[in-house]
Amino acid sequence: MSIASRSRRLRLRGADRSASAQRGGRGAPQRPVRVVALGGGHGLAANLRALRLLTDDITAVVTVADNGGSSGRIRTEMPVLPPGDLRMALAALCEDSEWGSIWGDVIQHRFATDGELDGHALGNLMIVALWQILEDPVEGLDQMAELLGARGRVLPMALDPLDIEARVVGADGSARTVSGQYQVATAEGRVEDVRLIPPRPRVPVDVLEAIGRADWIILGPGSWYTSVLPHLMIPEIAEAIAASPARKGIITNLSVGAQEAEGMTSLDMLDVLLARAGDCRFDALVADPTTLEDVLELAEAAQQRGLRTLLRQVSVGDGTPRHDPVRLAAAYRDLFDDAYGDVERGDDRSASRRKRPHRTTRGTDPRTEEDTYGADG
Repeated sequence: MSIASRSRRLRLRGADRSASAQRGGRGAPQRPVRVVALGGGHGLAANLRALRLLTDDITAVVTVADNGGSSGRIRTEMPVLPPGDLRMALAALCEDSEWGSIWGDVIQHRFATDGELDGHALGNLMIVALWQILEDPVEGLDQMAELLGARGRVLPMALDPLDIEARVVGADGSARTVSGQYQVATAEGRVEDVRLIPPRPRVPVDVLEAIGRADWIILGPGSWYTSVLPHLMIPEIAEAIAASPARKGIITNLSVGAQEAEGMTSLDMLDVLLARAGDCRFDALVADPTTLEDVLELAEAAQQRGLRTLLRQVSVGDGTPRHDPVRLAAAYRDLFDDAYGDVERGDDRSASRRKRPHRTTRGTDPRTEEDTYGADG
């Protein structure tokens, strides 16, 4: 039986498993929490690796503006969505089995040659092949999820490839317009504003349905202007988030002040997101007190803005800004159970750690979760 002739139901292995868990009302113990995670790149992948430890009912909604690396090269040759961030999300949701482990490695494999394939990720090529065969990006991703035994579903936030344009202000105060996700992410200076091209792309119905039926909607972590904020810039998605009965949470980055967020603090980043959110009201904020210098000020400001703050160490603790899946999953468990707890200002251990904030460097440091555009697309 060919791929194209298979029924849609057979393709939706991950979605079918989630659908079977929809019995009962919101919060019923007989089904897992329904989570929609919004983002892209390494930040979203880290988030998914944690969430999959708690629930099978995950929908990852992924940015589709990448124009660097393998994805960028594919976009120049074919009128398709950039597959790189979608591939990373799928890999993060691979099932816990030998099959899932092998296929996760396969789709992440990157060719190293002297020819045209150099730098291409095999998973990118597989996803594009499925899109061409099935002539539907959502069905193609569902088919890939079936192959991987993904614990959840991966969807593009738009059916049209997007471009990002930003107003960037340099150290001398001069402003310029920068076009392209990779160019924005690596531009010298501070991003003041961003916009999407086109501004009103087509949104998959499946995305809007997932947002409407979610228990929790999670935004972040990731590159703030190019992976996180774009979800709030698409009117249909923003309206769906605002209308959803789900609770909404923000996961802060483990590092601030570099790349596209040059010179910004965690509080600056929160304010930018809330300003962009419009009618979307968020309920909670998760922040790591061991990595952020301004974490207590951030918590106080978040409370003033109507957000409860969960302060937990969710980093690996080795000095690099990377999330530990088990620690982040434990934080999510507390978040879903409303177990916020208290952090005292006089906690000397946390205070000493806050004096050593993690900061990413401009470039492609593989130890960080900032999107290393051009290397992992």
